[in-house]
Amino acid sequence: MSPSETQSRMWEEPAPEPAATGATFIERARPQWAELEELLARARKRGLKRLAAEELSRLDRLYRLCTIHLAQVQTRGRDPNLTAYLNNLVARAHSFVYISPRPNPLKRVVGFYMTGFARAVARTWPYHAVALVLLLIGAMAGHFAADLEPKARYALMMPGDVRLPGSTAEQLQEMLRAGRDMPWEAKFAFTTQLFAHNTQVGWNAFVAGILAGVPTVLMLLYNGGILGAFTAMHHRHGIVEEVWAWILPHGVTEFLAIILCGGAGFLLGMAVVRPGLHGRKENVRAAGKECVRFAMGVIPLFIIAALAEGFLRQSELGTSARLIFAAGTAVFWLLYFTRGYLVEQRARREQTLEAGWRAGERETPERIRAGSSL
Repeated sequence: MSPSETQSRMWEEPAPEPAATGATFIERARPQWAELEELLARARKRGLKRLAAEELSRLDRLYRLCTIHLAQVQTRGRDPNLTAYLNNLVARAHSFVYISPRPNPLKRVVGFYMTGFARAVARTWPYHAVALVLLLIGAMAGHFAADLEPKARYALMMPGDVRLPGSTAEQLQEMLRAGRDMPWEAKFAFTTQLFAHNTQVGWNAFVAGILAGVPTVLMLLYNGGILGAFTAMHHRHGIVEEVWAWILPHGVTEFLAIILCGGAGFLLGMAVVRPGLHGRKENVRAAGKECVRFAMGVIPLFIIAALAEGFLRQSELGTSARLIFAAGTAVFWLLYFTRGYLVEQRARREQTLEAGWRAGERETPERIRAGSSL
């Protein structure tokens, strides 16, 4: 029998004897059932978020009222069709009242990159601050070491780099301006190589954190040392603005991604070193879930950095324009993560207030009983 036939039979053939299925009961309850049907159809078509507050409140009330009707029919009624109809109606209403709607996967992804990733960084900012400090220490140490000791310059240069400490200013400038006439296809292939290399560096800093974070410390210091030695070699020949205009347009995003990977590595390492009350296995599992967010979040950063390095750095853009682009990138990331920090702080305050309210709600009966016993 179809649902429509069941419903029509219910109206046409009510069992008159039991009070819970009598004509008076049905006539009195029928408008409420119809109203609930209408609200459910509207919620299914438009979604719960589009219903007004009054409609949501009414939906909840009608659902609870229909559960009472269903209980009355089941205990005192003898009409199986009426019981089946009400059971179906209550079940459909229950899915809207208690079961949260399935989130849209695309909205979840967009929400993660809009605020979720930045909030994850805000929750673990001390680890990323340590990674930043280590990178800066490595950069300053590499800069001064390369400036004072020629052997340190060779030790800190990247393998295969043709820019050697003995290069002239003309040779260094020529290398900074090389590749600007590359065809688009060659730049795209170069961008792909850069993305793979930078992602590998960040991934190594992240995964190595499982070894108590020690390899992550060394990687951050070493990468900072390479940056410091590279800038020192150019500074010695008076090439200051141009070398930073060569580094920063992609370096702001690239080094930010490496710092975040290093912070994730420290988070993982801390879970190993200090397991806490929950145990090392549980702590590592919880830290791993947070680290997965970083692994997903830094991928766009590495893509942006590779595109800037492969196309913008290899373009005819002037020094001032490059530095302006780098400054704009820095401001964008600063605003992005500041917004995530503020959203996370607001969420924490709301959780604290809610926890305090729940605690006060639980304490109230105890206080009443304590007062009545005096």
